[in-house]
Amino acid sequence: MIRTTRRAVLGAAAALAALPARAENAPGVTESEILFGQTMPYSGPASSYGTIGKSSDAYFQMINDQGGVNGRKLRMLSLDDGYLPPKTVELTRRMIEEDKVAFLFNTLGTPTTNATRKYVNSKKVPQLFIASGATQFGDREHFPWSLGWQPTYQVEGRIYGKYTLQAAPDGKVGVLYQGDDSGRDYFKGLKDGLGDAAEKMIVGTATYEVSDPTVDSQILTLRDKGADVLFMTGIPKFNAMAIRKAFDIGWKPRLFFISSTGSSVASAIVPAGTEKAVGVITASYLKDPTDKQWANDAGYLEWRAWLAKYYPTADITDVNNAYGYTSAQTLVQVLKQCGADMSRENIMRQATNLDVALPMLQPGIRVKTGPEDYYPLKQMRLVKFDGLGWIPFGDPISG
Repeated sequence: MIRTTRRAVLGAAAALAALPARAENAPGVTESEILFGQTMPYSGPASSYGTIGKSSDAYFQMINDQGGVNGRKLRMLSLDDGYLPPKTVELTRRMIEEDKVAFLFNTLGTPTTNATRKYVNSKKVPQLFIASGATQFGDREHFPWSLGWQPTYQVEGRIYGKYTLQAAPDGKVGVLYQGDDSGRDYFKGLKDGLGDAAEKMIVGTATYEVSDPTVDSQILTLRDKGADVLFMTGIPKFNAMAIRKAFDIGWKPRLFFISSTGSSVASAIVPAGTEKAVGVITASYLKDPTDKQWANDAGYLEWRAWLAKYYPTADITDVNNAYGYTSAQTLVQVLKQCGADMSRENIMRQATNLDVALPMLQPGIRVKTGPEDYYPLKQMRLVKFDGLGWIPFGDPISG
């Protein structure tokens, strides 16, 4: 995690605490409406994540049918940036300067959000629940208006490293990661989890870019390095290619981890071939729709009923639809806590004052934030693919 001095942390907390008790409502807030925005890759190499924006919007439709939040309807501008940082910058400026949104919500992607974060903070616009686990999105000292949502990639990487020490202490680890901050975050977490054994156990690393057509050569290289533990980080398209290639060349690592960011059955496992993914491990904080243990769970049944009514074209096996639903619930909780004070300062204050259990989170996992804690979700459970869905094993753990 990002380390800051105690003085810096207290200074950032004091800065938020010193905000006026009641300021003017944010731009985009009227007596009847709250206008906010997001960028989402509805096209391009990360387009499988687009359903997150659609499911969030469908949840807000339900809230509006129920009367909105504190009497105001929710209207989200969800714009396609194609997972291209220059486009993200253009659209973000438009939403803030022309559309006059109150805040940004669940903007997706590490490179895309990195491209806008400095500008957004200079404008003092809340950038809430960023759809990325990059550790830097909890940097409250330098970017007090930007807040992550999901567990960080370093936390997740540490979980895989610690499990490897238990299950394969003599393992030879190969790592294939996306060549950006998200991939480097994962890799650092894995090394931290392996601890002193990392240098000895990691026998090979390789990277890829989201513009690459395949990862075939990287998979072959790691196999030839003698790796018998494989850790693959990436968006669904590339995790699917890694699973498929490893199977097709007859490589069966003792442990095969894929990042949670690319673990959707619909967009990663089915394209790879379900039979090729048997035994693959990832980590989860959401109730995966393919896990039969939730069949009679009240939270899961509530989610299914909502999906059937408000987003009937959605793939019910895609965990990204649970992601969009649950992140939207987190935002609604913030807006409820705001009450009559819909200033940007109070929106940020309430976003950093959460402690709530949500129906599609794994049991024992809560959304918790504080003025000095910009990491809402901190626990995950390991899950293994059995040919049909992701099956949890063990209790929720922190990295």
